[in-house]
Amino acid sequence: MSSPAPHSSAAAGFVRPARAADVASLARVQTASWRCSFAGIVPEALLAELTGDEAQDAWRDRWREAITNPPTSRHYVLAAVTDAAPREVVGFVSAGPATDSDRWPATDGELYELRVAPDRTGHGHGSRLLHAVADTLARDGFHTLSAWALEADTALRGFLESSGWAADGARGELDVGTSVRVVRLHTAISE
Repeated sequence: MSSPAPHSSAAAGFVRPARAADVASLARVQTASWRCSFAGIVPEALLAELTGDEAQDAWRDRWREAITNPPTSRHYVLAAVTDAAPREVVGFVSAGPATDSDRWPATDGELYELRVAPDRTGHGHGSRLLHAVADTLARDGFHTLSAWALEADTALRGFLESSGWAADGARGELDVGTSVRVVRLHTAISE
């Protein structure tokens, strides 16, 4: 039996609302993605602390709360799942009303986190997540979507830009035990 060709059905998948049973997978994807994306950007000791076993326990608790008790009915966590059995959560997106003071939370949405397992990037999971969250938020009455990205996270920024997002000029500093520069990107999702 031959192995499947790259980007065949083995790389296919779908997006669905995240479930409480997904929390361990969400934490695993998040920490693996952070280890890859933030290496060389944040100090190694801090990265180990943010992605270690104790942190994974905390992230599982936070994802369980976000899924089972979201702050509003307009907060979402969506999971990217492989098509082939056994189905596996390989990415996620969380989004809801914008939190920045220069945004209007009734019509401006915010992408809080978008992560795909490092060994599953390039298979369409990120694009499926981005389209699904844009469709979900547009149905909820949002017109724009923004996201903060580490300035040095060229992979995430490049992905968003290739999907039609653009920097809007807003910049800031994120304190994760050390200060890192962030930039805000945005896109229109409805009229």
